[in-house]
Amino acid sequence: MPRNSCVEFKGNKEGIVIHFDENVDFESLKEQLINKIEASKHFFNGARVVDFIGRILSEDEKDEIKEIIHNTYGMVIIEKKEDNAIKTIEKRMFEGIEEGNTKFLRATVRSGQKINYSGNIVIIGDVNPGAEIVAEGNILVMGAMRGFAHAGASGNERAFVVAYCLQPTQLRIAEFIARSPDHDTIKPIVPELAMIKENAVVIEPYLPNK
Repeated sequence: MPRNSCVEFKGNKEGIVIHFDENVDFESLKEQLINKIEASKHFFNGARVVDFIGRILSEDEKDEIKEIIHNTYGMVIIEKKEDNAIKTIEKRMFEGIEEGNTKFLRATVRSGQKINYSGNIVIIGDVNPGAEIVAEGNILVMGAMRGFAHAGASGNERAFVVAYCLQPTQLRIAEFIARSPDHDTIKPIVPELAMIKENAVVIEPYLPNK
């Protein structure tokens, strides 16, 4: 993507989706964002922004972008209706577990990307094959987990991995390793939980009310 196209605005029936190039540093993206809005600020004033896609933004970076587009240029940020439902599910999945520090990412984690964190990791999106997620705590994927997942990386055997669709290329909890069967093509209708039982990693349906 050319330098002058590292930020793109894509419209849908709900509003504007802002796409940030994954291969460009944040300061350059921010500069390009401001330049593009400045060039058509009358058009963007009052426009509805429904999502950020592409580059994974930290919470601080996301807050900075929101500050620019809303407070400086009057764009309206629309929180998706499913956000509250997501938060409720997250709370239930972590129920009874000491949460500790948690890193939240709202994006698709693509092949070649590596996410490593000293606490829990929550991804609101899919994890593609070739991506790696490593957490000293738990891993929760609000989508399909098809990459490499390693929970309890510091040796915590009480850690777990939860995903709506748990089909990792490799899954580890502490020093225990499990792989999804090659013939497993049936998509689950409920989230799945991977944890250690009797010195082995087991994957089972996540049924919080059972």
